[in-house]
Formats: sequence, structure tokens, C-alpha cells
Amino acid sequence: MRTAHFLSLILCAAPSALFAQAGAGTAQGDLSVTIYNNNQALVQDVRQLSIPVGTTRLEFPDVSAQIRPETVSFNASGASIVEQNFDFDLLSPDKLMEKAVGQTVTIVRTNPATGAEVRQQAKVLAVNGGVVLQIGGQIEVLRDDGLPVRVIFDKVPPNLRPRPTLSVTVDSDRAGTRAASLRYLTPGLGWSADYVALYDEKASKIDVQGWVTLTNNSGTTYNNAATLLVAGSVNQGRNGGIAPKPMYAPPPRNNIRQAGTETAGREQLGDYYLYPISGRTTIADRQTKQVSFLDVQGVPAQRSYEYRVGWLQTIEEPQSFNTVLKFSSSSKGGLGDALPAGTVRFYMKDASGAPQFIGENGIGHTPMGSELALATGQAFDVKVKTTVEKRERLSSSKWRSAMRYEITNAKAIPVQVDLTQGGLDFWLDDTRIIEESQKSRRVSSDATRWTVDVPANGSMTVTATFETRY
Repeated sequence: MRTAHFLSLILCAAPSALFAQAGAGTAQGDLSVTIYNNNQALVQDVRQLSIPVGTTRLEFPDVSAQIRPETVSFNASGASIVEQNFDFDLLSPDKLMEKAVGQTVTIVRTNPATGAEVRQQAKVLAVNGGVVLQIGGQIEVLRDDGLPVRVIFDKVPPNLRPRPTLSVTVDSDRAGTRAASLRYLTPGLGWSADYVALYDEKASKIDVQGWVTLTNNSGTTYNNAATLLVAGSVNQGRNGGIAPKPMYAPPPRNNIRQAGTETAGREQLGDYYLYPISGRTTIADRQTKQVSFLDVQGVPAQRSYEYRVGWLQTIEEPQSFNTVLKFSSSSKGGLGDALPAGTVRFYMKDASGAPQFIGENGIGHTPMGSELALATGQAFDVKVKTTVEKRERLSSSKWRSAMRYEITNAKAIPVQVDLTQGGLDFWLDDTRIIEESQKSRRVSSDATRWTVDVPANGSMTVTATFETRY
């Protein structure tokens, strides 16, 4: 049972000043926020402060509730830091009651029938899943029974703040108003990219919109901030140098078939690309914000079907091929940009012209000029069945295996499929194809691939014999 569920609080010690502070807007100054993919942000806040001569304590309310105090940097002309403290105990009904343990408060009970109020002095004994009070000579548990009850506190404890506050003790060589710069790192702010791709199968083209999806769970709103997004995995140097899990899910293997070698026309910071948000923006706490950064029409794209077979794998029940969309991020015939990591969602128009969702997949940070192949789902009508037809031992170190691959197509149009046989270097074996019904292409030391044209409402069979030396 939590006290916040049934307590209405009246603050009797200087209430107008307290609520004026809580509702007076932000104390932030000129804000710049740099946000990284891995749930980390750099906040730079420049405030105009009146700083007296000598040692004094400056307070910075409205900093991140998740500020990393060890990363704080303060700079003001003629002033040096003596000490800094972060007060993260925020004012709430629960916290007020916890801080009142051992103290006397006023309990106000209202008769729901008459409206008459009865006030009693009570000592707070404990707040552990409920409030235990001593009223006169009796011990009472403040119950959540729906009856109107208020608790009146004489004052707010000095270590409770209405907003997250950083205090800095400085030694100043002069008095006067000047710019005070605060810089710190905080988790709770992150971003990823989301892509919406409309695929036109007849034209073999896609239209792609790219959106920055920005999320703020840091406990603080950043008002009118100049916002810069950094695409790349920045090592934070904590937890043994391992960066936290990124906000996007790791993309499946082989989404980038060939890494690009083109440099995107964007500003770079070391090995990272920068994606500034145009103009200033307010990033509200617990808000997800989307901003467009890419809008390209008519990019060549091709649908294909792919399946990978494990070594010596018999599939008794036919399995669906993966439906794969292939396109490029190159400047010529592609999206023409470096692509931040995120999720690509594909749509296709139905017979009435309405776009319908056909699948999604993730990409990692992708350089410009890359060739991408993203699986969107499994084909309903295009399937494969594989059989190990024969396996014989030729010697103590040599085996011969015969495979049969039956591909069926229930679509009313012909399709082209890529069928890959993997596991050719299993345990570092020496495996080669000694016979096949159509020529395959070795795509790696571990795999070979057949590209097969399958007729409409028809089937094709591929056979191959492998010889393996142990």
C-alpha cells in the first residue's frame, strides 16, 4: 500500500514560494543536446547567473534526473569549483511521508456525511508498505479505505526538491552576472532511425522515407534545445569498456550484402555521421518525437526469394523461401545517403491502391553505396523440399553424398530463387561438388548457391553430388 494512493497533501510552510518555484517554468538556459544511439546524451546548458565574490553555492535545477555526476563540467569566468552535489530526492507524497518518520504531522479526517473535519496530532512511526502512526496512546495504521484523509506537514525537508537539482560550490574572484556553462552526460535519451518503404512491384522501385525516432526517458524536459544526433556506436568506457545495448534491435545477418565505399555528404565527427535537427526543439520527458531526414522516390528495387539449406539436411515438409527486397544506398541509382541503424518497414499497394504492410527488418549503420537485401517474410507459394538421397563411404577419410532439391511455385507468374547449400567446410572438411544438374556459384568456403528459374504454377528440381574428405 503506497501513501500516494490515498493521501492528499497540504504544505503549510511557505507553500506559495514552493509552488511558485515548481510551476515557474524552466531554469534552463541556452541548451544544446547531442544524442547518441546507445542511450546516452551530452547536455550543454549555458545560464546567466549572478555570482558573488568569494565562496558561494550555485543551484542548477532542471538538470537530467539521471545525470552522471562524475561527468559534470562547470565553467564560469573567474570562478572555480570547490564542491558539487546532485540532489535527486524529488518531492512526492511518498517521499514527504518517508522523511516525516519520527516527526509529528496533522491528520485531517472528514466525515463524508456531514463534511465536518477532525484534526489530530500524529507521530509517524514507519512507512514500510503503509503508514504506521502514533495518535495519543494508540498505534494506528493509516488505511486505504476510501474515507477522505489529509496529512498536513509543517515544512518541506530541505533535501527534497521539486525538480532534479545540481548544486555547485564555487570560489569567485569577483561579483557580477556572467555566463555559467554546465556540461554533463546522461542516459535516458536515445534515438534510432525508422524507414517507411513503399514497394512498386510492377515498376521494380521503392519510395523511402527516413524518420529519426527520438525518445526521452531521462526524467527532465529539455526546452528549446539545439539538437544534434550522432550515428555510430560510441564506447562509454564503463562496464569494462562495453557500451550498453543499443535502442535498436541488432539486425539479422547478411542485410548488407556489400558494404559501400562512398562518403555521404554529411558532417562527420571523427568516425561518426551527424544528423542535426533543423531549428530548435523541445524534447519533453517521456516523449517520443519523430523528425524526417530522408525522402527518396523511385529507387530501383528487386524482389527475390532465398533459402539456405543446412549440411546433409533432409526436409520432409516443404519450407517457404524468404521474400527478400534488394536495393542500394549509393548516390547513383540508390538512396544516396548513409543510413543510421534502425528498422525498415515495407508496404505494397493492393488491387484498390491502398498501401498494405508486407514486413519489416532491421539494418545496422550502413555506409553510402552499400547493397542491401532485407527479408520481409516467408513466401506463401514458393517452397523447397530437400532430401539426402544417398550417402556412402568411399574410404576411411572420404564420403560421397547426393542431394535433391525440389522447388515449387504456385504463383501465376514465374519466379527466380536463390537456393544456398551451406556447411561445405563443416569441421574444416574439404568438400567439393563432383556433379550437379545446373551450375552453382561458390559464394564462400562454406556455401554454394544455385539461381533457379521456376515456371508459373510449376516446379524445378536441382540435384548435386558432394565429395568430402576428412
